[in-house]
Amino acid sequence: MDRVRHRVGDKRVLRLVKAFLRAGVLTEEGVNRETTTGTPQGGILSPLLANIALSVLDEHFARKWEALGPRSTRGARRRAGVPVMRLIRYADDFVVMIAGQRADAEALWDEAAAVLAPVGLRLSVEKTRVCHIDEGFDFLGWRIQRRTRRGRTGKTAIYTFPSKKALASIKDKVRSLTRRSQHRTLDVLLRRLNPVLRGWCNYFRHGVSKRTFSYVDYFVFWRVFGWLRKRHDGLNKHTLVDRHLPNWEIRDNGVELFRAEAVAVTRYRFRGDTIPTPWSSQTTGSPNPAA
Repeated sequence: MDRVRHRVGDKRVLRLVKAFLRAGVLTEEGVNRETTTGTPQGGILSPLLANIALSVLDEHFARKWEALGPRSTRGARRRAGVPVMRLIRYADDFVVMIAGQRADAEALWDEAAAVLAPVGLRLSVEKTRVCHIDEGFDFLGWRIQRRTRRGRTGKTAIYTFPSKKALASIKDKVRSLTRRSQHRTLDVLLRRLNPVLRGWCNYFRHGVSKRTFSYVDYFVFWRVFGWLRKRHDGLNKHTLVDRHLPNWEIRDNGVELFRAEAVAVTRYRFRGDTIPTPWSSQTTGSPNPAA
């Protein structure tokens, strides 16, 4: 709460945050249980407090980055064997990238833990690991890994593509929506299915995702086709296609199946410090209606 007060000056907001923290948890048995520490998993207050609490990490690594000096100095230190590191954080997920030895990376584990301890946080042993960029790691649904470039012998590049966990997640959602007992008509199914596919593809369209999109499109098409066959048990495959899939296109009552393979992939070029932040670090006395 001290860090919240440092950032937020509106006392109404502070009272609301404290009320959330003391509200308790309604258990599955319908019993109200007091919360003596932390916030419930999935609570709407968690992202706010995570960002505020973990800003200590941002400040710590920002100071270390500034201490390395300008780009020319950082390059000279890096060539001299001095470890150079940068923090990337989104809510309570973060990755520290380091140019150095494995021992330097492992030392950061204890360093990050020491920074988090005063705000009552600790690193998750199960979710925290040290790895080389050639091994790759998952971050925010992406698999980030250095690989050899196709057609260019010996040249490598950093690739970002949907992780196996993200792919399994969208497949599970499609399976759930295309169960036989779900939805009475095809257009209702498509209205539920299309937003899920569109949102997933829009999130991953800025990486190396074309092959994954083609696979997802194939998977979805045949799941919907299987749903149609179950809904029309008396029709053989050819009759089903003639009646409900003209030209092998899935549509009903003006609603057409969203095709993942048709999504254009636009690679995002990281611009680092050239992207200015729109936020001010100063404490404001009242909420900004334009924010």
